[in-house]
Amino acid sequence: MKQRTPLVINILIILILLFTLFYMIVQGTEFVSSPYFWGTVLISILFTFIQHSIGDLIENNRFKKLSPEEKKRYIEEKKIPYLKRLYSSAFKKQSRAEEEYILIDHGFDGILELDNQLPKWWLGLFWFGVAFCIIYMMSYSFTDFAHPKKEYDKAYKKQMASIQEYMKLIPQATLETAVYNKDLVKEGEAIFNSTCVTCHGERGKGLIGPNLTDDYWINQPENTLFKNIFYIVENGSPNNPAMQAFGKNGILTGNKIEAVASYVYHINQEKPPITVEKGGKAPEGTKAQWKNE
Repeated sequence: MKQRTPLVINILIILILLFTLFYMIVQGTEFVSSPYFWGTVLISILFTFIQHSIGDLIENNRFKKLSPEEKKRYIEEKKIPYLKRLYSSAFKKQSRAEEEYILIDHGFDGILELDNQLPKWWLGLFWFGVAFCIIYMMSYSFTDFAHPKKEYDKAYKKQMASIQEYMKLIPQATLETAVYNKDLVKEGEAIFNSTCVTCHGERGKGLIGPNLTDDYWINQPENTLFKNIFYIVENGSPNNPAMQAFGKNGILTGNKIEAVASYVYHINQEKPPITVEKGGKAPEGTKAQWKNE
């Protein structure tokens, strides 16, 4: 009669398999705090206890039917630690009598085939793979569980939330601290194209809003160009309600205003103006006399 696997080993294997299964599906360790995971663990352990108890009853019944010599051999073998017994059985050779018992009645060129059973570890991995495949396909097809698009959306929202929290902690540029930064021009261009281009046109050439590439400005609350741009983006235009206060309204942070101001300064001072002949809007306001930055 074969020795059975100890209850502790079965429970340990179940815990490892459950942890692996949940980790592969959830793609993280968040499930550790989930009541569903621990509920599955408790139910699995309960079923293991039940299965082990039934095995004890069957084992006791079979033990009674053994001969005295077989009982003695079984008891002596049971005294050997499980891991040591498992290691020994992995390298144990079959006797000639055992091989003759499992020989298949066909061969070729003097080579006979043994009808060995597949190893239990191999069968266990195979059926685990089958069960995992079924669970994964059902979850993917009929639920949001293990769905890559849903997982991406969740991860994206989580990442954006962390970015917003980070942005709240870092110091924001103000009218007093903001300065022109050439490294911010690319970022400022992206903000301009998504926020300002509908009124001021491509590259600031002007549409319903004024041309931003010439020297004429309707509003000149500051005496330097960069500060003036920052002020208007942050506070809006007193002469035109369409030019809203992007900073005060919470649409753009101080650092984003600094970036878009750097871009507008760049197209005004470091690029040739887009004149009426080149498709730009005619100048509006008065010619500015800016102080040196």
